[in-house]
Amino acid sequence: MKRKKALVESRRNKVFEILKNNGHVKVGDLAEEFDVSPLTIRRDLQYMEKNKKLERFYGGASIINDKQFTNEEDEVALYRKLIANYAASLVEDGDTIFINSSSTALKMLNYINDKRVIAITNNGKAICSEHSPQVIIVLTGGELGDVKEAMVGEFAINNLERVSAKKSFLGCSGLSVESGMTTEIMNEVNINQLMIRRVTGSAYILADHTKLGKNSSFVSCKVNRIKNIITDEKADESIVNTFRSMGINVHQVSKDDVF
Repeated sequence: MKRKKALVESRRNKVFEILKNNGHVKVGDLAEEFDVSPLTIRRDLQYMEKNKKLERFYGGASIINDKQFTNEEDEVALYRKLIANYAASLVEDGDTIFINSSSTALKMLNYINDKRVIAITNNGKAICSEHSPQVIIVLTGGELGDVKEAMVGEFAINNLERVSAKKSFLGCSGLSVESGMTTEIMNEVNINQLMIRRVTGSAYILADHTKLGKNSSFVSCKVNRIKNIITDEKADESIVNTFRSMGINVHQVSKDDVF
């Protein structure tokens, strides 16, 4: 066991050296270099991403500077990954989950490992997402939107009405005490509502601090229907406290979190 652990640590150190020297790496190249499976390399990269040494992208990873952000957008992007990582930690072996068109919710698929999971989503980008072979992706079908590649319309709605899930993870455009969960795209409202209504367990709203207190055009879920929110440490304290006073569980991630 100790020998195996030492081999894993040695390979990961070598991978990181290659990453530092080149700035980026590809899963396929590393698998060939170390004579291991692509899944093994993906796990190595995921481990290093959790320790904030790199940033994964589809098919590879790039180097990052520890806790250094060139602008506010970089920081928000990190928080969204931490939110997705935390959300993935709530998924259990054997779960069926709903994921909506949110890019943050879709990132969850990168972090679900060693669990047999069925992910039902209307996010067309799921086709190209990086995920464990134990995660089965089921697309709702429907009309494919031009902007977000979200599947909407009667076909998607009819398919969702035939299934249920243990948990749902939904991103949003805005989340406020006054309006609840809102979106900018009208055709996604019915999809979001179904993904909340047809859950046998818990529904989670994923919203980084830039989304809290913001109201978008169309309401997907009124605040009295919200049970769980996942946000980050920079969320407005007064808004978070108000949500909690209403009996809503608010989970907050921080830059120091390692899941």
